[in-house]
Amino acid sequence: MTADYFLGLDLGQVSDFTALAVVERPAATPEQRVKQEPIYFLRHLQRFPLGTPYPAIVRAVAQLVAAPLLHDACTVVVDQTGVGRPFVDMLRNDPTLGLIVPVTITGGHSVTEAPDGSKHVPKKELVTCLQLLLQGRRLKVASALPEAALLVQELSNFRVKITIAANETFGAWRDGEHDDLVLAAALACWEAERQPRWFLDPDASRRPDSILAQLPKDVFLTDDHDAYDRDPDW
Repeated sequence: MTADYFLGLDLGQVSDFTALAVVERPAATPEQRVKQEPIYFLRHLQRFPLGTPYPAIVRAVAQLVAAPLLHDACTVVVDQTGVGRPFVDMLRNDPTLGLIVPVTITGGHSVTEAPDGSKHVPKKELVTCLQLLLQGRRLKVASALPEAALLVQELSNFRVKITIAANETFGAWRDGEHDDLVLAAALACWEAERQPRWFLDPDASRRPDSILAQLPKDVFLTDDHDAYDRDPDW
């Protein structure tokens, strides 16, 4: 048995950061998969400097996926909302990257799949997935990760706005706030929850809508944990 890894990549543009997150779903026996939902570990969190060229990001992703633990066990979930298909094609042209899942983040209320296999996913769904994992203590984040504090700040800045049409849309607390780390982690977690290799109740992914109102206490680990005694050499 081997663990599965999900790499979320939120692509920035001129004034936005590009962020990358790696989430581990540990190996489990078939009996464990029937009895319990998976617990995830955020293993890597990275924000690229503003203006980092896309080819450099592709090289960084390829180098990360080449690590022994990730090789042949990693799914790359990439936000193609702002840059479109050309960047996804750059990733797909690298044979070492394996499965690429393109996602267009929308403001709607349902997930759809395009003919090319890409997915259209509401931002609310992504953030709600992350919220439910945190509230259920199913996503563990090491406080030692260099960007962990920024992730906490971004999560705290999220709130729901009610538009004139009475539609819920997730937005930042105020203009100018970044959400790249949140979305990178959310992309990885969202795909991990929906991949069929973990034998969950088929209705488990169709959770009711919720909002990211407040983070539960003690979600972010502040002491040593046996899951981090084997930190990969990335």
